[in-house]
Amino acid sequence: MRAGNIRLEEVTLAFGSGRGAVIALDKLSFSVSAGEFVAILGPSGCGKSSLIGTIAGFQSPHAGKLLVDGQVVTEPGSDRGVVFQQPTLFPWKTVRQNIDFGLRMRGVARRERDRILDEILEEVGLTEFGHHYPTQLSGGMQQRVGLARVLVNRPRVMLMDEPFGALDAQTRLMMQELLLDVWNEYRMTILFVTHDIDEAVFLASRVAVLTRRPGRLKTVIDVPIPRPRKLDVLVSPEFMRLKKTCLALVREETLDALGRPPHPDHPRDAHREAQHQEHDPLVATSGVEAS
Repeated sequence: MRAGNIRLEEVTLAFGSGRGAVIALDKLSFSVSAGEFVAILGPSGCGKSSLIGTIAGFQSPHAGKLLVDGQVVTEPGSDRGVVFQQPTLFPWKTVRQNIDFGLRMRGVARRERDRILDEILEEVGLTEFGHHYPTQLSGGMQQRVGLARVLVNRPRVMLMDEPFGALDAQTRLMMQELLLDVWNEYRMTILFVTHDIDEAVFLASRVAVLTRRPGRLKTVIDVPIPRPRKLDVLVSPEFMRLKKTCLALVREETLDALGRPPHPDHPRDAHREAQHQEHDPLVATSGVEAS
């Protein structure tokens, strides 16, 4: 069995207690296969980031079970790397020293560390900037360092919480292409949280859509666009159809969260309508346990 399988069984996550408790996730069940790239979409406040934090081991579920490769997650571990929206770099360390930190903590020998660092820096296009400090880098370059800090530990699972959300549009596209190249090279499991529907469809093999808070699994959409993917797929008819489906589902939940009726051009229950379109192979929920 390949490493990197994720399984959530009726996971409920709550913050606080008593009447003041806030339920972020409610009986959430789904699985991610080893080496799979899954994107998470949903309205603001639906528990997407909480899901990432729970799988990372930063907090424990209130109920249910969360497993990575069959082992219950109880704490953070080197098998799961996390990339946040803002790169968490040591400003007093160079790029090379920042990336080297994890290797040193693991006790990797100096010669082996140097070899790994050279490889990773080349992979993310930062060979020339190994001795620069974070403040000397652009936002996109800092995020590449953050990505390299995770990759250097060869995690089985990479958890990404809107990692490109703070970047300008052009840099964001470049980082998306880089991430696909890295994933194609290392084939770790990636769970990628985003608000950007284009980003989700472009990157992922499946897109999981969560309901408004408390987050439940609304549906999972297969993305059968062939790989490797280049930017020209962003204007293809298949991409546009998938984007429209995701947009309708997320919009429905967002309007519900705001207590607003749907627009006449958007059905009240986009999910139910999609289920009725049995001839459309692009919408699927196979292999998913919905709560």
